[in-house]
Amino acid sequence: MSEAAGVTGVTEVSDADFSAKVLGAELPVLVEFTADWCPPCRQMAPVLSALAEEEGERLKVVQLDVDRNPDTTNHYKVLSMPTFMVFRGGEPVKALVGARPKRRLLEELSDVL
Repeated sequence: MSEAAGVTGVTEVSDADFSAKVLGAELPVLVEFTADWCPPCRQMAPVLSALAEEEGERLKVVQLDVDRNPDTTNHYKVLSMPTFMVFRGGEPVKALVGARPKRRLLEELSDVL
């Protein structure tokens, strides 16, 4: 598994391996739909690294670059970056749009962890 550029503990996924790494995962998976040109996405890098490190036993954290992976992006109708989706049992169970502090993100994810 490759780590997302500069984001420790966060795996990069693609259209090709999304099904295996996200939909087939045993743990809930937080997917950040991101883009290189998106400043709020870059702001989330340390938040996602911390989340991956602290919650790694309960939650898998991955990133999907929307420009390089249009099929998955379009399938889930992602229009804004960053968009966060939590998948459990192969299904999206929660979606959040926009950058936020780690504490708020954890609060918003508490019902799906």
